[in-house]
Amino acid sequence: MATTSEADKPSAADHIQPLAEGPRRYALGMLLVIYILNFLDRQVVNILAEPIKLELGLADWQLGMLTGLAFALFYTVLGLPIARLAERADRVKIISIAVGVWSAFTMACGLASNFLQLLLARIGVGVGEAGCTPPAHSLISDYTPAEKRASAIAFYSMGIPLGSLAGMALGGMIADSYGWRMAFFVAGAPGVILALLAWFTLPEPRRKAPPVQAADRPSMGDALRELKSKPAFGWMAIAAAVNAMVGYGHIAFYGSFYLRNHGEGLQGLANGVNGALGTEFGAIGFVGLVLGLLIGVFGAIGTFIGGQLADRYIPRDARAYAFLPAIAGLIGFPPFLLAMMSGSTVMSLVGLAIVTLLGAIWYGPVFSCAQSLVKPRTRATASAVLLFVINLIGLGLGPLAAGIISDAFGAQYGAAEGLRYSLITVGAIGLLAIPAFYMASRTLRDDVET
Repeated sequence: MATTSEADKPSAADHIQPLAEGPRRYALGMLLVIYILNFLDRQVVNILAEPIKLELGLADWQLGMLTGLAFALFYTVLGLPIARLAERADRVKIISIAVGVWSAFTMACGLASNFLQLLLARIGVGVGEAGCTPPAHSLISDYTPAEKRASAIAFYSMGIPLGSLAGMALGGMIADSYGWRMAFFVAGAPGVILALLAWFTLPEPRRKAPPVQAADRPSMGDALRELKSKPAFGWMAIAAAVNAMVGYGHIAFYGSFYLRNHGEGLQGLANGVNGALGTEFGAIGFVGLVLGLLIGVFGAIGTFIGGQLADRYIPRDARAYAFLPAIAGLIGFPPFLLAMMSGSTVMSLVGLAIVTLLGAIWYGPVFSCAQSLVKPRTRATASAVLLFVINLIGLGLGPLAAGIISDAFGAQYGAAEGLRYSLITVGAIGLLAIPAFYMASRTLRDDVET
């Protein structure tokens, strides 16, 4: 609980009523589409990694910078001040401007002629995307009754796998036909229209609520003290950061892994599909489609299941916030090893589908937990702090670490085996999330806001 009497006083934000069902469905659908575009623009670079690497002469560590650290540094650092703004300002306008900014920088990636230019454009994407999720989580918590919050945030979080699907499938097919630069142009262009649509149609409950007085707004210090008073928040953030490090580290190199280790098997599958459907898939386009479908479909299923299970079991025991992702992570490690070690392309993809489903279960429980641990007026800050930890460690270090380890193993075992051993190493680190979730579970019952 907050430690000062001033922080305990109710504010206008505490009395915002959830939206009616029709407007709520539209608003959640709009935010989902925005988040799909968010991850499409963020992840399209992953399937384009190999042609970018060849044209610009990059090492794997540089690919890791482009897909992780360059994006994550600005995304995480700017997320906190934007979240503070979102505690008092119009969250819809913040999100709309953010969509326009990251979309413009995504298109700028297609104009880059060297590593530095591409790096700066990716930083710009991170700057724009910093304005999306903290205000979106805060809006969703206002739109939705508390008992449906986990499934609502899980619905929004389906943008992660669905955006990854669109980025990899769309990016791969366009790169095959028109080159990797055109893929960036196509990925970024829809954002301009979506930004305008969100600005004019997305509801902001605060516009109809009593004005929030300055005295009602917690300072940054008050918000951080409130979070510090909830030990479960810190442990959930650490566990989620470990999961994110594995997820981002893996997805940044899945395309390269399959092209290097299953090139012949993929080409054989592509030839079979081309013969049956009369298509003309090349290796990059086909692996982008396959990985996009697997990550998108099975990731969306896992995210949905995680939200539904959370809404079902959390009212009975708040520790389910931690137990659900911990169990999923433990069960998911064997199929991950199958995906990495199998010599059969089909069996490897089957293993990847299973681990992708299980690996997406944590989104709904973890993000809804952060919203349930604090008062309404601190929710955007809680989301931003959580994302700060998740993305600085997960997105910032995951792809970079995978790239460095791949280069190190590759010097001895070759690029294909080096990348395989790198992904296995990063996957094993993911098991550390399980004890962190356990530590969170010890205080969750007392820490959750009622």
